[in-house]
Parts: sequence; structure tokens; C-alpha cells
Amino acid sequence: MTEIKKIRLSESITDVIKEMIAQEGFKPGDKFYSELVLAKKLGVSRSSLREALKILEVTGQVTIRQGKGIFVADLNDQRFKSFAAWLKNNEQSIKDNFEVRLIIEPKIAALAARHAGTDDVQKMRECSRSFAKYAAQQEIDSLIRCDREFHRLLAFASHNKTLYVLMKSMTTNLPYGWISSLHIAGRISKTITEHEQIYCAVTAGDGPGAEQAMNNHLTKAWEDVQIHLYG
Repeated sequence: MTEIKKIRLSESITDVIKEMIAQEGFKPGDKFYSELVLAKKLGVSRSSLREALKILEVTGQVTIRQGKGIFVADLNDQRFKSFAAWLKNNEQSIKDNFEVRLIIEPKIAALAARHAGTDDVQKMRECSRSFAKYAAQQEIDSLIRCDREFHRLLAFASHNKTLYVLMKSMTTNLPYGWISSLHIAGRISKTITEHEQIYCAVTAGDGPGAEQAMNNHLTKAWEDVQIHLYG
């Protein structure tokens, strides 16, 4: 059995798991390692591992069966079918995610526009550039992490500790909105534009503009998810 070293934060958990499946001879239908065993093998937190497994499930690499474990999926299945099934199975969680975000994130953006410092703005700019780089490289899992980081940085820039803790918890434990929208064709390029609009409003100290830009971003992302769900 191939020994998998503990991965660094800069490495992709999804890539390492795919490597494990290939190198250790797992075949479609085989039961894979449990979450507990995987977390120990890779030296990562359970929350980070679960997010990676969600992404692998969306892209048709694994199947997660409640109460039974993780199974290697048939890689010949179409990715679209896997994603469509994942969307349908998680429809309520995705809807709940966007509803809550539409309530709090526009206000977070408005507060960030009023209170963001130079360092806050610089970190958001760097995050936006990283997102564009990952988009060009088509690195979906890195895009999802970067997208979540942008929203966390925005909450930090609001200088409201409660909102920051809330957003950090949502991005860590409830990543459904980010996973669902960024797998939809065309949404990545839209996100680049929409993040830029939010960033510009925050930089300009335009509270109402930042609030509107965030509302527009989340509304359009949710609309794209619904179109993918219902046609």
C-alpha cells in the first residue's frame, strides 16, 4: 500500500485522494477509507476532509452513502449527471445557505465599505487575483477555497467580530453555496466580475454600492443554481 504523506495547506486534498484511489488500486464500486482513517492518513481536519469529499462527489469521483461509507464511483459516468444528482440531493441545504447569506452578507459588505483599512483592502485584492489565476487554470477546488476566503476577508473588514465568526463558521461548515454555484458553466467568470464590483465599492467607501453589489452577486448565483436545478 502506498504511504501517503501528511499534506501541506498549499496542497489539494482532492488531488491527494484521487492519487490514493489510483495508486492503491481502488476500482469503481469499492468501499474507500472511512473519514476517520482518511483524516489520520492525510493529517487534515475532518471539516476540510468533508469539503474535499463533497467536491469529489460533485465531480463524480466518489459516492457517499449515508451510514455505509465512501465508495469509489464509476469514472466513466458523466460529470454533469453527478453534479445534477448532487444538486438535487442537497437542494434544501443550498437554498438555506443562500437565504441566510442574502440576509447578512449585503450588510457585511456595507460595513466593510465603511471600516475596511488598507491591509483589509490589500488582502481582498490579492484574493481576487488568486481567484482569477485559479480560474485560468480551471482548479475548481482551489477556486472554491479562494471564493470562501474572499467572503471571510470581507467579513473581517467589517470590523464586526460577531459577523466575522458567523461567516467563518458558514464558509467552513456549510460550503454548499460555494460548491454548487462554481460548478455551473459561466458562473466563474461572472463571479470574477461581481467580486470586482464589490471590491471597488468597498475601496471607494461606498456602503450602499457595496451592499447592492453583494446582493446582486448572491442573487445571480442563486438564480444560476435554480436554472441548473429546474431548467
